Amino acid sequence: MPLNPTVAAITLRATLGRRRALLFAIAPVILIVLTLVLRAGRPPGTLWPERVLGDFGFSVLLPLTALVIGTSVLGAEIDDGSIIHLLATPVRRRDVIATKFVVASVLTMLFTAVPELIAGLIAPSGAKLAFALFAGALVGSVIYSAVFVMVSTITARAIAVGLLYVLIWEALLANFVGGARILSVGHYALGVANAIAPDQALNAGLSLTTSLVMAIVVAVGALVLATRRLTSFVITGDSA
Repeated sequence: MPLNPTVAAITLRATLGRRRALLFAIAPVILIVLTLVLRAGRPPGTLWPERVLGDFGFSVLLPLTALVIGTSVLGAEIDDGSIIHLLATPVRRRDVIATKFVVASVLTMLFTAVPELIAGLIAPSGAKLAFALFAGALVGSVIYSAVFVMVSTITARAIAVGLLYVLIWEALLANFVGGARILSVGHYALGVANAIAPDQALNAGLSLTTSLVMAIVVAVGALVLATRRLTSFVITGDSA
């Protein structure tokens, strides 16, 4: 994958600047604090680690964090017009998308997959489930990042569109309508986690093979569409 270190450095500074890192930290803090509270108040043997760290973590906390990060790495530049300066440089559009995607994926992993691992180790469910959730969150971070970078190139209201997708599709339909899971990034992540640590309480609706195949299809499709959309941006100057 072609990466541009200059674009990556600029993206990191812009994404983590203006106290945005504090915003990204909200979901991980909620997850870890909730885990500590439940561990102290719930009796051993209950299924809350799978429900909280699996269903809730993968269908709400993970996509919301990925949404904020994924739409920030490119959407902010499109909104304020600074994308024009980037596109005016001799950097290929696919390199821009690839670099933004990698930065978004790494940051999402840092703020979601790592807290999932920490919370899983805190919960009374064993290290195997913790590492399974960590692996699933890594996969979810990559796919969500591709999707939300794509959304940023399609609409100026990426946050609103992404929020509707997360709350209506991932948190509601994918958890209650079986057929919707085939297009649910959260269930791709759960499918990976369940393959590592099989547990019916994870409510994984897809097999490992289906999860991985669909994850690759969605990620590649989103990045191709994002590249095409960015390539269609036209820089126009003032008429003479």
